[in-house]
Amino acid sequence: MKRCNSLIDAGRRQFLTGAGVMTAGAAAATVLPAEARAAEPTAALVKYPANRLANVKDLKANEPLDVAYPDEDAPGVLLKLGTRVPGGAGPDGDIVGFSTVCPHKGYPLAYSAGDKTLNCPGHYSRFDCEKGGQQVWGQATQNLPQYALRIDDKGDIYAEGVDELLYGRLSNVL
Repeated sequence: MKRCNSLIDAGRRQFLTGAGVMTAGAAAATVLPAEARAAEPTAALVKYPANRLANVKDLKANEPLDVAYPDEDAPGVLLKLGTRVPGGAGPDGDIVGFSTVCPHKGYPLAYSAGDKTLNCPGHYSRFDCEKGGQQVWGQATQNLPQYALRIDDKGDIYAEGVDELLYGRLSNVL
């Protein structure tokens, strides 16, 4: 029986060449100039019909106001955090809105005023409201869905979209 060793060598050579190209590509991607990184796509905002949630006068600093968006089956919360935050709306840039359903298993979230987080009693995921709902602990695999808010000249607060997939939905389409 005749054996062909060159196929094995060619396979190894092809593998190592491919691995080298992938490593070089990964290294190049991490040193892109700031202008190129700024052009990278960000999280897709899913547009929903605008919905009036409340008025700025209804909010008290660091006290959650229960709302529902984009429909009654999607509980959420509006918060006036007291400090300017990413994605914040209003004259002080401190008003944010989030879904209050944990993206991991759908447990209802509770607000902790002490550290301004929304917390899951099921598997202990924690989401930082001052950092756009970023997960800071727990089992969840995505950040908390945050509302895109707009405030009109009368102080009415409107939600106009969500930046993550809402728990229990296959898509963010109504």
